[in-house]
Amino acid sequence: MTPRLDSSLAWKTATRLVSINRDMLLAIAGVFFLLPGLAFSVFVPEPQMPPGTSPERMMETIAEAWTSSLPLLVIVTLLQMAGTVTMLIVMTDPARPTVGQAIQRGFKALLPYVAAQIIVGGALGLAFLVLVSLSALTGLQALAAFVIVAAFVAMIWCSLRMALVAPVLAIEAERNPINALRRSWALTRGNSGRLLAFFILAGLVFAIVYGLAMMLVGVVLVLTTDGGVQQVLTAAISSAITSAALVYFIAMLAAVYRQMAGPPQAEVVGIFE
Repeated sequence: MTPRLDSSLAWKTATRLVSINRDMLLAIAGVFFLLPGLAFSVFVPEPQMPPGTSPERMMETIAEAWTSSLPLLVIVTLLQMAGTVTMLIVMTDPARPTVGQAIQRGFKALLPYVAAQIIVGGALGLAFLVLVSLSALTGLQALAAFVIVAAFVAMIWCSLRMALVAPVLAIEAERNPINALRRSWALTRGNSGRLLAFFILAGLVFAIVYGLAMMLVGVVLVLTTDGGVQQVLTAAISSAITSAALVYFIAMLAAVYRQMAGPPQAEVVGIFE
């Protein structure tokens, strides 16, 4: 029988994992999250919309901006994926690998991680396209709207069932993306609703903290700096807060995985309890 997720225990475990491995996680977060995020914010600023811009022109401007930034976005995404697996290794491996060893193993798991994401994204995207196209052919707007909402809900559910792919790749050293997807599907059985509530609650806390922090930082920077300096400092602080949130989210994944899978060996018990 699949264990039920205890979100309170998972959060306590996650915070302890971050505390125990704080120094190593800070170093990894700086390399894989903070610097890439800062570079993206500085070199790919948000498109400026003059007053009175039509919605069509807004969409075109946003599409052009994302298209031009796609190469950098791919690099940043790959670094963050490698950093995610690296952090999971640091937090869960009882052998206590060095940062360098964890990074090396993280990059080895990057290809199957990317492959798993492509498989999931491709399957969900194709299913969504087929269902929406078929409903549109009927000419019934109500049916099309229902199918879109239902497909969106199904995509969220499938994403939750695949949430533990990274921990499987990192902790179990699985290198077959299909096996990793199957393992995540099995581990999350019966816990989709609890996972959703856990992630939403954590996301709300982050949104509140982020909003309050950036509001305070914005006031201080407006009073003390201007121009390019203000932009860079704002981006740096925003990237730092986001990086910290990602560290805790990854620790949450590790904690959820351990509840669902149980400790693989006696040495790990001391880390998670």
